[in-house]
Amino acid sequence: METIYQINDWLNNLVWGPYMIALLVGTGIFLTVRLGFIQVVDFKIIMKNTVGKMFRKSDGVDGDLTSGQAGLTAIAAVVGTGNIAGVATAIAIGGPGAVFWMWISAFFGMATKFSEIALGVKYREKKEDGSIAGGAMYYLDKGLHSKFLSYFFCVMVIITYFIMGAVVDTNSVALSVQEQWGIKPVITGVVLAAMTGVVILGGIKRMGQVCEFLTPFMGGLYILTGIMVLALNIDKVPGAFELIFKSAFKPVAATGGFAGAALGQIIKIGFARGLFSNEAGMGSSPIIHSSAQVNHPVEQAIWGVAEVFIDTTLICTITAITIIISGEWTTGISGVALTMRAFNTTLPGNIGSYVVLGSALLFGYSCLISVNYYCERAGEYLFGQKCIKPIRYLWIVFIVIGSMGGLEFVWSLADTANGLMAIPNLIGLIFLSGTVVKLKKEYFDKKYNEAGTAERNKAQ
Repeated sequence: METIYQINDWLNNLVWGPYMIALLVGTGIFLTVRLGFIQVVDFKIIMKNTVGKMFRKSDGVDGDLTSGQAGLTAIAAVVGTGNIAGVATAIAIGGPGAVFWMWISAFFGMATKFSEIALGVKYREKKEDGSIAGGAMYYLDKGLHSKFLSYFFCVMVIITYFIMGAVVDTNSVALSVQEQWGIKPVITGVVLAAMTGVVILGGIKRMGQVCEFLTPFMGGLYILTGIMVLALNIDKVPGAFELIFKSAFKPVAATGGFAGAALGQIIKIGFARGLFSNEAGMGSSPIIHSSAQVNHPVEQAIWGVAEVFIDTTLICTITAITIIISGEWTTGISGVALTMRAFNTTLPGNIGSYVVLGSALLFGYSCLISVNYYCERAGEYLFGQKCIKPIRYLWIVFIVIGSMGGLEFVWSLADTANGLMAIPNLIGLIFLSGTVVKLKKEYFDKKYNEAGTAERNKAQ
């Protein structure tokens, strides 16, 4: 087992070295500039036509889900335990400064995710059974004309999400339940496996129906609790933000149970956890978004901006500020346990731990029922529809296995898989950026957007 740890550490340092960070951030900056800072200039109209119309019904165009269902299902896939356990491990390892680099990855990641969704919908295909399939593998194949990159991407999707979804999310949920109630992780794993099986065996339409209800509820609950924390501890909030900005560029010294962190480690862990949280640049979200019933690719692509904003800018920030103002990040604990203790410290009674536990359960469950779809579509691209049912059953088995894993190694393995998966997608985004710019211009200039060009100009 020690050999496996060493191999993974070597790969992790390779894929999350300076070249990978430069590629990831550089792609986001490149796309942000080419798209005219869409995440800033068009933010108001994007939120109005995504979150503001999330329950809008379809208008009869091709697709398996309404635009809102696809968007909420994709949000359910990214708003997982990474928002609770991932932020906690980032601060526990890299200190408060890691949060700043998560924000940077999120800002430029909005343009990245917009681009990959636009390409995913443009190059999607209608299957013989009438279902719609899309994702990075399709634009790498049909747009970039690279079978090798599309195949490599699909292989990494399957490996990544069996680790990051079935194992990591289950592991985090199981440990949080054990922390609160002392229930053995394997018992939690079996229950989660059964609950997940009920949904995924019903296919994408059942998944969309569940996420349409679950995502607004779980996100709203956590955000409202976070607002309560900030209101009750408002005098400590400015200091928390100041600490984030100061320690983002200065190595953090050891204090209490915190071992200290070098600047390179702070940046690395911030970007790694940021990507794990919002998945911008990985090419995964387009797999779900491509099933949306929309008339134009950008009509769905604007969900990418909203998705990253809700996931990292809102939910991850709430977790981070709570952990920092609580002071618990210096105690040496990590993961869900750190977040639970932080919320307990900043809220009266034991309400904080129950909110975190409930959120961890909902976030983890939402991921388990949605990211399985990524593996299904990747498997179908490689082997055909015959592999879909085996993947669903194997997913259920891996949920049980995930409940028995060790947290630190699982997170490290997930980081490695994330990095490898992102490489072919980022290459595709760079070379197909001209297509994205063209699609964006069509959507706004030719009034595909319901708000129309006149309202857009007025909003600016």
